[in-house]
Amino acid sequence: MTPPRAPQIPVVVLAGFLGSGKTTLLNHLLRNRAGNRIGVIVNDFGSIEIDAMTVAGQVGSTVSLGNGCLCCAVDAAELDTYLETLTGPAARLDVIVIEASGLAEPQELVRMLLASENPHIRYGGLVEVVDAAEFPATRHRHPEIDRHLAVADLIVLNKTDRVPDADLRAVRQAVGTAGDGAAVIHAAYGRIDPELLFDPVLRPDEDDTFRQLTFEDLLPEGDRAHEDHLHAAYESVSFTAEVPLDPRRFMAFLDSRPAGLYRIKGFADFGAGDPGNRYALHAVGRFLRFVPQRWTRDEPRRSQLVLIGSGIDAEALRKELESCQDASQDATEELERSMWGVLRYVRQPDDDEA
Repeated sequence: MTPPRAPQIPVVVLAGFLGSGKTTLLNHLLRNRAGNRIGVIVNDFGSIEIDAMTVAGQVGSTVSLGNGCLCCAVDAAELDTYLETLTGPAARLDVIVIEASGLAEPQELVRMLLASENPHIRYGGLVEVVDAAEFPATRHRHPEIDRHLAVADLIVLNKTDRVPDADLRAVRQAVGTAGDGAAVIHAAYGRIDPELLFDPVLRPDEDDTFRQLTFEDLLPEGDRAHEDHLHAAYESVSFTAEVPLDPRRFMAFLDSRPAGLYRIKGFADFGAGDPGNRYALHAVGRFLRFVPQRWTRDEPRRSQLVLIGSGIDAEALRKELESCQDASQDATEELERSMWGVLRYVRQPDDDEA
């Protein structure tokens, strides 16, 4: 029997001009990992508070942080080498974050990731951090910021606590227009909900009744209470269907997904379109990937999706998804042809060879 393939590790690109707060956001993610082991690729250790994360050891330019997190200092030429290291089974990482500053233009990093032949990774999105208080001045000094925003999947409008409401509305509108439909969320001190970027991991081999304290456990109660409100920055929509989805209608929905919809994850059942498989779906920004997975013998045949975004219309999204259902499916040549749109986003088997 072929062993199950290990899940691909999402690689998130974190970008932003000097002073935007992206390093503060990165440190926030390291402190609030939602149970995940994070690999961090940066070009300068000095900006990451590795002392606070309890350095366990160092080999070359790879630092082992507390709780299984790793940090690497690289340049662009070394990126593939370190991705290979961080995706090895010994690292046991759940997500990798690349701080774009000093490595390359963020869109170049995205191209490198999408072109990567590493079968163990998947694109996790480009997150652009913007200083709301300094945005007009930053735009004047660095007009290329509009180009960065245009390719971002998620825009974190940071330091919003320093901007009057009227000015913030103007900045939000300008950023949203330049972002070309990307989800925009407000933040202060880089505090965003980690679940926007990666899912909490439950490890069956870790007994929560007896374990070593983590950095998160040592946070003051006030800080932890503040994190409980982070979910207010975005909306999450769940959808379950016992009826198969029509491939053509579902692809039309995905191709026209509205502004502000950042992530889609879950499983799609296309019924007679492919009776042997369900399709794991991963969409972030404009990126889309399907992975066919064999149905198990007693598994209920259903679609289960979660949609995450900012400023989205939950009820409208549910209605659109409901309209994708097709209770009268028959195995026809037309239905088989309608699966071609889905199969365009399936990685070819040769690409997944270790």
